[in-house]
Amino acid sequence: MKTLIVYYSRTQTTKRIAEMIQKELDCDIEEITDGNKYNGKLGFMKGGMNATMGRASDIDPITKNPSDYDLVIIGTPVWSSNMVPAIHTYLLKYNDQIKNMASFCTCMGGGYDKALDKIAEVSGKTQLSTMFLTSKEIENPQEKIKTFITKIE
Repeated sequence: MKTLIVYYSRTQTTKRIAEMIQKELDCDIEEITDGNKYNGKLGFMKGGMNATMGRASDIDPITKNPSDYDLVIIGTPVWSSNMVPAIHTYLLKYNDQIKNMASFCTCMGGGYDKALDKIAEVSGKTQLSTMFLTSKEIENPQEKIKTFITKIE
Protein backbone atom coordinates (compact mmCIF):
# COMPACT_ATOMS: atom_id res chain seq x y z
CA MET A 1 0.00 0.00 0.00
CA LYS A 2 1.47 3.34 -1.05
CA THR A 3 1.33 5.60 2.01
CA LEU A 4 1.88 9.28 2.71
CA ILE A 5 2.24 10.83 6.16
CA VAL A 6 1.12 14.46 6.32
CA TYR A 7 1.80 16.35 9.55
CA TYR A 8 2.13 19.74 11.18
CA SER A 9 4.55 20.29 14.04
CA ARG A 10 5.16 23.56 15.85
CA THR A 11 7.54 22.15 18.49
CA GLN A 12 8.90 19.16 16.52
CA THR A 13 7.12 16.61 18.75
CA THR A 14 4.59 15.58 16.11
CA LYS A 15 7.41 15.58 13.54
CA ARG A 16 9.38 13.10 15.65
CA ILE A 17 6.40 10.73 15.86
CA ALA A 18 5.65 11.11 12.12
CA GLU A 19 9.25 10.22 11.31
CA MET A 20 9.11 7.16 13.56
CA ILE A 21 5.98 5.96 11.72
CA GLN A 22 7.64 6.73 8.38
CA LYS A 23 10.63 4.62 9.32
CA GLU A 24 8.39 1.67 10.22
CA LEU A 25 6.29 1.95 7.05
CA ASP A 26 9.06 3.06 4.68
CA CYS A 27 6.71 5.62 3.14
CA ASP A 28 6.63 9.21 1.94
CA ILE A 29 6.21 12.12 4.33
CA GLU A 30 5.23 15.78 3.97
CA GLU A 31 5.30 18.53 6.55
CA ILE A 32 2.51 21.07 6.28
CA THR A 33 3.80 24.56 6.99
CA ASP A 34 2.10 27.91 7.37
CA GLY A 35 4.90 30.44 7.12
CA ASN A 36 5.68 30.12 10.84
CA LYS A 37 2.66 32.24 11.76
CA TYR A 38 2.30 30.51 15.15
CA ASN A 39 5.84 31.01 16.47
CA GLY A 40 6.47 32.35 19.95
CA LYS A 41 4.09 32.92 22.84
CA LEU A 42 1.75 35.18 20.90
CA GLY A 43 1.64 32.65 18.06
CA PHE A 44 0.85 29.89 20.54
CA MET A 45 -2.11 31.86 21.92
CA LYS A 46 -3.32 32.85 18.45
CA GLY A 47 -3.07 29.25 17.27
CA GLY A 48 -5.08 27.97 20.22
CA MET A 49 -7.78 30.56 19.59
CA ASN A 50 -7.94 29.75 15.87
CA ALA A 51 -8.12 26.02 16.62
CA THR A 52 -10.92 26.61 19.14
CA MET A 53 -12.85 28.62 16.56
CA GLY A 54 -12.32 25.91 13.92
CA ARG A 55 -10.57 28.33 11.62
CA ALA A 56 -8.53 27.29 8.65
CA SER A 57 -5.11 28.78 7.94
CA ASP A 58 -3.06 29.68 4.91
CA ILE A 59 -0.62 26.87 4.22
CA ASP A 60 2.45 26.74 2.06
CA PRO A 61 2.16 24.74 -1.20
CA ILE A 62 2.41 20.96 -0.87
CA THR A 63 4.82 18.84 -2.89
CA LYS A 64 3.05 15.48 -2.76
CA ASN A 65 -0.36 14.88 -4.32
CA PRO A 66 -2.53 12.86 -1.90
CA SER A 67 -4.39 11.24 -4.82
CA ASP A 68 -1.16 9.37 -5.67
CA TYR A 69 -1.43 7.37 -2.42
CA ASP A 70 -3.63 4.54 -1.19
CA LEU A 71 -3.45 5.82 2.38
CA VAL A 72 -2.82 9.25 3.89
CA ILE A 73 -1.90 9.42 7.57
CA ILE A 74 -2.66 12.77 9.17
CA GLY A 75 -0.58 13.90 12.16
CA THR A 76 -1.41 16.91 14.30
CA PRO A 77 -0.70 18.37 17.70
CA VAL A 78 -3.78 19.08 19.79
CA TRP A 79 -4.46 22.76 20.34
CA SER A 80 -7.42 23.60 22.58
CA SER A 81 -8.88 20.10 22.02
CA ASN A 82 -8.74 20.52 18.23
CA MET A 83 -6.53 19.79 15.26
CA VAL A 84 -4.28 22.68 14.27
CA PRO A 85 -5.58 25.18 11.69
CA ALA A 86 -3.00 24.11 9.07
CA ILE A 87 -4.22 20.49 9.13
CA HIS A 88 -7.81 21.71 9.04
CA THR A 89 -6.93 23.65 5.88
CA TYR A 90 -5.16 20.64 4.35
CA LEU A 91 -8.25 18.49 4.88
CA LEU A 92 -10.57 21.13 3.43
CA LYS A 93 -8.36 21.54 0.34
CA TYR A 94 -7.35 17.94 -0.37
CA ASN A 95 -9.95 15.70 1.27
CA ASP A 96 -11.53 14.73 -2.05
CA GLN A 97 -8.14 13.39 -3.18
CA ILE A 98 -7.65 11.14 -0.14
CA LYS A 99 -8.72 7.52 -0.67
CA ASN A 100 -8.13 6.11 2.81
CA MET A 101 -7.11 7.84 6.00
CA ALA A 102 -5.62 7.21 9.41
CA SER A 103 -4.73 9.87 11.95
CA PHE A 104 -2.70 10.51 15.07
CA CYS A 105 -2.23 13.38 17.46
CA THR A 106 0.18 14.47 20.13
CA CYS A 107 -1.05 16.35 23.18
CA MET A 108 -0.03 17.65 26.57
CA GLY A 109 -2.83 15.77 28.30
CA GLY A 110 -6.40 15.68 27.02
CA GLY A 111 -8.52 16.80 24.12
CA TYR A 112 -7.22 14.12 21.77
CA ASP A 113 -10.62 12.42 21.45
CA LYS A 114 -12.26 15.64 20.26
CA ALA A 115 -9.37 16.35 17.88
CA LEU A 116 -9.53 12.87 16.32
CA ASP A 117 -13.32 13.12 16.03
CA LYS A 118 -12.97 16.49 14.28
CA ILE A 119 -10.51 15.03 11.76
CA ALA A 120 -13.03 12.29 10.94
CA GLU A 121 -15.86 14.84 10.74
CA VAL A 122 -14.03 17.29 8.46
CA SER A 123 -12.71 14.50 6.22
CA GLY A 124 -15.95 12.53 6.17
CA LYS A 125 -13.86 9.39 6.17
CA THR A 126 -13.76 6.41 8.45
CA GLN A 127 -10.31 6.26 9.98
CA LEU A 128 -8.49 2.97 9.39
CA SER A 129 -6.55 3.60 12.59
CA THR A 130 -6.18 6.38 15.13
CA MET A 131 -3.61 7.04 17.82
CA PHE A 132 -2.98 9.68 20.44
CA LEU A 133 0.15 10.22 22.47
CA THR A 134 0.11 12.28 25.65
CA SER A 135 3.22 14.04 26.94
CA LYS A 136 4.05 10.99 29.10
CA GLU A 137 3.57 8.53 26.24
CA ILE A 138 5.66 10.57 23.78
CA GLU A 139 8.81 9.60 25.68
CA ASN A 140 8.33 5.92 24.81
CA PRO A 141 5.84 5.65 21.91
CA GLN A 142 6.99 2.42 20.26
CA GLU A 143 4.17 0.15 21.49
CA LYS A 144 1.41 2.59 20.55
CA ILE A 145 2.99 3.17 17.15
CA LYS A 146 3.20 -0.58 16.59
CA THR A 147 -0.50 -1.01 17.44
CA PHE A 148 -1.43 1.94 15.20
CA ILE A 149 0.50 0.48 12.26
CA THR A 150 -0.91 -3.02 12.77
CA LYS A 151 -4.43 -1.68 12.15
CA ILE A 152 -3.52 -0.14 8.79
CA GLU A 153 -1.30 -2.82 7.28
